[in-house]
This record gives sequence, structure tokens and C-alpha cells, in this order.
Amino acid sequence: MSTHAKRERLLLADLLEAEGPEAPTLCEGWRTRDLAAHVVVRERRADAAGGLLVKQLAGRLERVQGEFAAKPYDELIQLIRTGPPRFSPFSLKQIDEASNVVEFYIHTEDVRRARPGWTPRELDPVFAETLWSRLERTARLVGRKAPVGLVLRRPDGRTAVAHRGTPVVTVTGEPSELLMFAYNRQDVADVAVEGDKAAIATLHDTQQLGL
Repeated sequence: MSTHAKRERLLLADLLEAEGPEAPTLCEGWRTRDLAAHVVVRERRADAAGGLLVKQLAGRLERVQGEFAAKPYDELIQLIRTGPPRFSPFSLKQIDEASNVVEFYIHTEDVRRARPGWTPRELDPVFAETLWSRLERTARLVGRKAPVGLVLRRPDGRTAVAHRGTPVVTVTGEPSELLMFAYNRQDVADVAVEGDKAAIATLHDTQQLGL
């Protein structure tokens, strides 16, 4: 049975292929070629991917990612489609599913929502619940730098507290849209934001959400 991560991987690869190497994305300064290189390096070059989390390694990551971005675009797409090599932790189904569902969903939306006239994807309920489960587990981490209290709420009333504090801003939307908001894609997230106007403005201006 195909996992959610595998399905999202193939969707991302197909979309990147269809858009070509120079299409815009929501990732500042990145075209589709750069986004494809990022996905490949993250899975295949652990020696460089550490720069995603460790500032001292950021220079190496930028250099290696630039080298991959210079490769033929078709090669990058094929590397994404076939997945990581056996020696990569991402080759393990459990790690792939735990680490890549959100990664691939958001990056697919980074490409889709950079185009004019985009509309939210209709997600099946099981996948929506999977995204919510990931968001619940990481809410405190992605919201740790929020300058105000932050509550993420589904239309059915279920909530995840991303940051404790006052004043409180409550963001309501489907799990997929809450993910986009929580990972600093606020401008394209289909959500309702409630709370003190100054607090909402502060939250929007600081762009301090996400990993």
C-alpha cells in the first residue's frame, strides 16, 4: 500500500516536472530548480543537510545545494521520484512517513500557490487527519518563537496550542491550511485569524513561525 509520503513525493515530482526549472515558488529567492535541489540534498547529502538546523553548516549547505541546482533538471526530478538511497535514513518507511508527509505537502503547495488562480486541494479525510496529527505533535516547536499566544483551531473545534502567552491569536482552518500558516505561508493560507488587531499584526510581521 502506498504511503502518504510516497504519494506526496510523486505529486511533487510530477508538478516540478510540469512547471519546468524556472517557475516561481513561495520560497523566497527560489525557483523550481532550487526547490528540487533542496529536496534532493535533504535526503541524499546528510553532510550538508545539517545546515538546515545548524547555522555553522549553512555555508556548506548553500554550496552543495548550488551544485545540485546546476545539474540537469530532469536528473533532479528523477532523484526525487526514485527517493533516497538505501543508506539514507529516509529510505526507511517509518522515517519517510514521519519526516516527509508535511515536507512534501508544503513544498507541493509552494509551487501550486505561487501561480495565479490557484485553489486549495481537496484532501481526503484520512490524509487531512494525518496532517493534523503531525501538526499537533509539532505545534509547540513551530510556534516557539511566536511573539504572542497562538492557538490553531480546526472548524470542528479541536485545537493545538502553538505558543502560550497573551494576548492570544486564534487561527481557524482545515489542517492543511493551518500547516501552511504555521510554516510561514500566512499570506496564502485559507484561514480565519481572530484576536487583538495589534497582536495579529505583530504575528504577521515577525514571520517567526516554522522550524
